[in-house]
Formats: sequence, C-alpha cells, structure tokens
Amino acid sequence: MKRLFQSALAAAVLTFAAGQTVAQTPPNVLIVGQIAEPQSLDPHAVTATNDFRILVNLYDGLVRFKDGTLEVEPALAESWDVSEDGKTYQFKLREDVKFHDGSDFSAEAVKFNFDRMLDKDHPFYNTGPFPLSFNFASISSVDVIDAHTVEFKLKEAFAPFLSNLAYPTGLIVSPDAVKKFGKDYGRHPSGTGAFKFGEWLSNQRVVIERNADHWNGTAKLDAVVFRPITDANTRVAEMMAGGLDVMVEVPPDNLASFKQDANFNVTEQAGPHVWFAILNTKEGPFADKRVRQAANYAVNKETLVTDVLQDTATVAAGPIPAAFNWVESAVEPYAYDPEKAKALLAQAGVENTELTFYVTEGGSGMLDPITMGAAIQADLQAVGFKVKIETYEWNTFLGRVNPGLKGKADMAEMAWMTNDPDTVPYLTLRTDAMPDKGGFNSGYYSNPEVDKLLEQARASSDQAERGKLYGQVQAIVHEDAPWLFVANWKQNAVTTAAVQGFELQPSFLLDLRGVAKP
Repeated sequence: MKRLFQSALAAAVLTFAAGQTVAQTPPNVLIVGQIAEPQSLDPHAVTATNDFRILVNLYDGLVRFKDGTLEVEPALAESWDVSEDGKTYQFKLREDVKFHDGSDFSAEAVKFNFDRMLDKDHPFYNTGPFPLSFNFASISSVDVIDAHTVEFKLKEAFAPFLSNLAYPTGLIVSPDAVKKFGKDYGRHPSGTGAFKFGEWLSNQRVVIERNADHWNGTAKLDAVVFRPITDANTRVAEMMAGGLDVMVEVPPDNLASFKQDANFNVTEQAGPHVWFAILNTKEGPFADKRVRQAANYAVNKETLVTDVLQDTATVAAGPIPAAFNWVESAVEPYAYDPEKAKALLAQAGVENTELTFYVTEGGSGMLDPITMGAAIQADLQAVGFKVKIETYEWNTFLGRVNPGLKGKADMAEMAWMTNDPDTVPYLTLRTDAMPDKGGFNSGYYSNPEVDKLLEQARASSDQAERGKLYGQVQAIVHEDAPWLFVANWKQNAVTTAAVQGFELQPSFLLDLRGVAKP
C-alpha cells in the first residue's frame, strides 16, 4: 500500500489531455484536501475540527452521532442505563472488538482513557495536555463492573454528557499504544475505527487504510489520503486539476463555479458554528464594555456574510448559534452603526487607539480569515481605531491565542463548531475557563451571572428549561460584548463526480465509512 502512496499519491499521476495537465488519483483511494496540517492524531490532545475529520475515521467512541443528526446512538457501547438522579451512567460494551494494534477493547480500556485525561496522578497523564477534557469535568469516577460493563459516576446531573461522549474528545484510544509510545502516541495512533493508520509525512499527507476487521462492517474505500493545503487558491487549483477527490471548506468565490461544473458535486449542510473575534477584556481599550460594543457597531457584518462570504453564512447575534433552534433567544445581531460606535468611543474617552489583531491564514471553520480580517480592520479604522494585523499559520496561531491574549494582542479571530449550546460558552466564556485553568477564555471575560446560568443549564435534564437558561446567557453575553460577533456558517464541500455516498454531517465531522470511488 505504501508504495502506491509514494508513487501515485505523492503528487498524483499526471497525464496530458487536450493540452492540459490533469491529475489522476488512484481508484478506490480518496484524496481529501484539508485546510491545515493536523496537530496530532491523539483525539484527546487536539481541539480543531480539521484534526477531528481524520480522527473519527481512525477511532470509535462509546456512542456516536446518528447519521445526519446530532442525536446520539450506540457505537462501542451496545446500550446504556441512566440512574433516576442523572448521576450514574452504566454502559454495556461490545464484545470481541480489537484495537488496530491487536489489543482488546474492554471496560479497563475505557477507564484508562478517561483516567488518563482527568486524573493528574495517572501514569500517562503527562502524555497530554488534554485541552477539551473540560467536556468531562463532571465525571467523579469511572468504574469497571466487569470486562464489558463500565460505569461513570458524575458529580452532578449533566445534560450534555452523552453528546460530549459522541464528540471526538470521547473517542477511545488503545492503552497499549499509549503505554508503548508515550508522548509520541499522537504520531502512532491506534483505535478501533473503520480505518487504521498508514503513515504521516509532515506537511504532505496523512494516510489511513481500510480496517478489514471493523466491528461495524468494512469501509468501501481501500484508503484515504488527507493532504494539508493551507492556501485556499492552491486547494481550488488542485481540485480543478484533478489532484483531489474531495475539498472541504470551499472559498465562497469558487462555490458557484463548482456548482455549475458537471464534473463536480457540491454538498452543503447547516450546523452549529460561530465565527467571532475574541476581545481582550483584561487590559487595553476592550477592558471597557462601551469600547467592545463600539467595535460590534463599527463592523458591517451584513457586508461580510453577503459580499465576502457570498451568502454562505448569516450574521451571528451571540455565542450560541441559531442552529440550536430550541434555545429561547430574542437577541438580534448588532446593527451596523458607525456613528453609534463613534459616540460610544467618545463616551469612553477613546481616541486613535492602537489595536493588535491576530489573524490566521486558515483553520477549521475560519472561512476566509485573511479577507475577513482586512474588512474588519477597515471598518474599525473608519471609526477611529488604528489596527495592526499580525498573521500566523493555523497551528502557530493557536499556540499564541489559546494561552491567552494578555500582553500580546487586543483581539484575535476564532471559530467553533459544536454539538451542544453548552460547549462554546462553557469552554470560552466562563470565569473558571481562563487559560491558566486549562480553558479557552483567551479574552478573560468574567460575569458571575453567566457562570451561574451555565451551571444551572448543564445540570438540567429538561430541554425547555435549558433553552430558557441559554437564552439568558445569549442576552447577557450579547450586552457585555466580550467578542466581536460575526457569522454563523453553512459548511460545504466539493467532490468529483466519481465520488459516491459522500455526505456532510451537522457535527462538522467527516465520516467516510460509506464513501466509494470506483
């Protein structure tokens, strides 16, 4: 198999037809154009959807999202029971399932996975850090009942628990592989998924191969090659030339062209996504709420979603995407009102303030980040700010933003795709989610009322009650404006006409089990 990759896949096989150079990809091998190099192939150690798109094919979780929905269904767990108080979940596990390295999947393996993420005294806790282990902070203990039964005890009832288990941070890794490779496990992954790891050549490709022994049936493809192509124009050119079978996150400028070309199929899928700019509320001009509100009034978001994103998104009103239509929110997006922005800046005594704005070249859900950054810069400067943009490659960008903006920048682009209205505000806006506590509150926002509402909402099993509580969170955060609220995106991908069975998911993940390419 690797000889195939080294010859046919490295740059694809080139032939000449009608005076054009046209690439031919190997039969039954899917070439996917990704937006960035993965950080790691350890699902517990990463945060980017770019990485998760690979990982959900290498690993399984106890549960997964049902095809086309955000509903949870069995995966490695055949069934589960929940106690009346919502604090105990007992899972019955599938038998005779093996990891790709040949070791057995069992209740002990499940316990190892969660203890590794959550127990600082665990012998392999140092193979982290595990940035999204916040998703499982409600777990008090994981207990082995027998070889194929595992029980989770929670500190309190936690409504998003099953949904968080279905998210990629809940994917199950091989304990034997972690013990063997330690901190290097992310380069030597072993799961139970429909595909197993083939090779990873940095900045060239990640190759996964069909797992002939998968418990849920054999994938149709022989292999999938994920190629990191950070420049969107290069990605489009590769797709047009036939060097790719699938391209995710198509730039808006090119979407219409692909739709009109019979050689390609465009797939679109709405899902919970929010694109925003983090504002540094701890220091500098954005420590004043009036200045943060002024920034929101200053930026013409309608122009961004209509002209820059060409109607592939809608204007965001707050941190909770409109896709969660059961959240009771009457909050409207900030209007474009430069005069109001100027008045607020005058009230705050701000004049000709200099801002440092971190912009990324690309990344999961970041849409058209350089163009969007430039448009935001122009609108902010039109009301009196002086904005200096610093642009970074995606993984370098995350390395600067995730530890917090203090002493470095006043604002930074960011996007999240999520599976529950709890996830984004809990990980990014809660007082106890500051970067020094392992969270993603890089702008240091703190409001005790928001903290209280989030704790109440995640402890409730009544969706209507949760919807009201998250609606209150949306209203308060909108008013406090710790972010520049910009867009909610409708994801897209383009495939060649030869690709069959390809679908996008509301979870933004890329399940390739049912895809074929004759």
